[in-house]
Amino acid sequence: MRHSLRRIGVLFLFCLAGYWMPASTAFTQMATAPVAEKARDGQHDFDFNFGSWKTHIQRLQNPLTGSKTWVEMNGTVVVRKVWDGRGQLEEIEADSSKGHFEGLTLFLYNPESHQWSQDFASSEDGSLGTPMIGEFKDGRGELISQEQFKGRTILVRGVWSEIKADSHRFEQAFSDDGGKTWEPNFVATLTRLAK
Repeated sequence: MRHSLRRIGVLFLFCLAGYWMPASTAFTQMATAPVAEKARDGQHDFDFNFGSWKTHIQRLQNPLTGSKTWVEMNGTVVVRKVWDGRGQLEEIEADSSKGHFEGLTLFLYNPESHQWSQDFASSEDGSLGTPMIGEFKDGRGELISQEQFKGRTILVRGVWSEIKADSHRFEQAFSDDGGKTWEPNFVATLTRLAK
């Protein structure tokens, strides 16, 4: 009898504390509770970029000054797989009337955040910049960073688009108004070189 009274007392306390509910209510709440959406595994999003490419590059001279002067370059891009595709190393060489351009881009996939980083270095200064971070949605990759440019903090956006088996496009743009407007300053169209 003492054990029964103790059980009734414990049940009474659970009811007062709001811990007890009919089984049908508990199952209904479990069935209708929102389920967290599983993050998409994007580690192969940049696989299209592996290989050797012919590139046509347009670079805006003096970004964020109202300049309309573009320099056009032609060259090659070679992209190698690192860490079974969770990273890649891109080497760029191009020439224009202004001279020779060499760049190196490091792409790394973060399996925890399901996002990519894109970090660029020019042969002119030999150091990696601030990485852009982002992901792919509906066949379009968008990566963003916050950087210093001529003494001001700006946003930098890289967009990978028009992705096909043998071609794609990359555009970099700057924003000095918090992302309300974007000024493209680097556009590359790439076409796969025959093997």
